[in-house]
Amino acid sequence: MHEQQLKFRDRLAQRLVRCVFGLALFAIGISLQMNANIGAPPWDVFHQGVAKQTEISVGKIIVMTGFILLLLWIPLKQKPGLGTILNALVIGLVADLALAIIPEPENIFVRVIMAAIGIVIVAIGTGFYIGSALGPGPRDGLMTGLAKRGIPIRIGRTAIEVTVLVVGLLLGGQVGVATFAFALGVGPLVHFFLPRLAINSGNARP
Repeated sequence: MHEQQLKFRDRLAQRLVRCVFGLALFAIGISLQMNANIGAPPWDVFHQGVAKQTEISVGKIIVMTGFILLLLWIPLKQKPGLGTILNALVIGLVADLALAIIPEPENIFVRVIMAAIGIVIVAIGTGFYIGSALGPGPRDGLMTGLAKRGIPIRIGRTAIEVTVLVVGLLLGGQVGVATFAFALGVGPLVHFFLPRLAINSGNARP
């Protein structure tokens, strides 16, 4: 029994490390894309727009948005996991650091490469995070909650992401070719990386 408890704790610690590492990678990836200045990911167009209007940093807006979305989980009867809370905190905190450090190149070829690398890093980070199986992110949980109310995930996700993209654009967020590259490319990339990065769980649960 004691051995099983130790194994469980080691497994949970491993999953926590992978979760936080994945979220940090995710934040670095979106920061690379934002500082490439050829279009932010759809949600980050919204974060950028709100940040411009409020003069609050993009990272803080990401954190605030995450927790506001968690409030929307309540009527949908969704339960957050440890990874959900970490998602709401870590991405924004790391993004503020990364955005301050990562340069904003003028050369268009460097910017394109930078955005492409950012998209790949986001996919790898997502693989680590989702693969840790510690709970969905605030945005994903909203989609699954709507799905339980009869709204297909594909329709719900598209409607919400188009809405935040348009609102973000109107608020001054940056839409460009990399925005659409992210929207089209990140899904297949996550599909590739996730099975390779997920913990091979023996149905272990926190």
